[in-house]
Amino acid sequence: LGWGGWWFWDPVENASFMPWLAGTALLHSALVMEKREALKIWTVLLAILTFSLSLMGTFLVRSGVLTSVHAFASDPSRGVFILCILLIFIGGALSLFAFRAPKLAAGGLFAPISREGALVVNNLILTVACGTVLTGTLYPLLLETLTGDKISVGPPFFNLTFGLLMAPLIVIVPFGPLLAWKRGDLLGALQRLYVVAGIAFAAALIFFYLQHGGPVLSVLGLAAGLFLVFGAVADLWYRAGIGKVAGN
Repeated sequence: LGWGGWWFWDPVENASFMPWLAGTALLHSALVMEKREALKIWTVLLAILTFSLSLMGTFLVRSGVLTSVHAFASDPSRGVFILCILLIFIGGALSLFAFRAPKLAAGGLFAPISREGALVVNNLILTVACGTVLTGTLYPLLLETLTGDKISVGPPFFNLTFGLLMAPLIVIVPFGPLLAWKRGDLLGALQRLYVVAGIAFAAALIFFYLQHGGPVLSVLGLAAGLFLVFGAVADLWYRAGIGKVAGN
């Protein structure tokens, strides 16, 4: 974190993390809309959700409804004012979206195995991850409001659910840039990445040996992280034409 601490899934941290997840999905969706004129409805919806989550984060941090070491001073009157802004902007944007979305053209078609398809999977995972963080952050507040019971959703919940969502995403991400638009060659992408996967796994095994054992999940996480980094390097390698020259 910026102030030198550890990420602890604090509600205020989550309030700033959710717009980042939605915004990341928005950028990828906008890329598909720019290149292929597809995912127009999804792009507009993600733009609304990203801005809405930013406003909601302001409300959570400034209104005093959250108990956090990072929260600002409690001011109920200011919280009511921000809540009114939320209702006007978010409600108005979603109402306009519901009215205008059916009029948007469908855009270009693409195969499931394509760069567009990979970006769709990326957006689905990021959106579900954002919804998971949103649920874990707001559920205690809603439960206390409705029943008076106080509970706490802590790091174990977020670590488990978020880890299960991010693990497949880390493996899938290197394939996306290696697939062509509209229709990609999955076998060709696999052939380009099998060396990367081998290097990442070998490096993780060396780390495991040097550490004289350790948690297996740490080794798998390191291997996945290295696969992601080396996969990005491989993409730059082939974009620069070095891979083709070496292959010849």
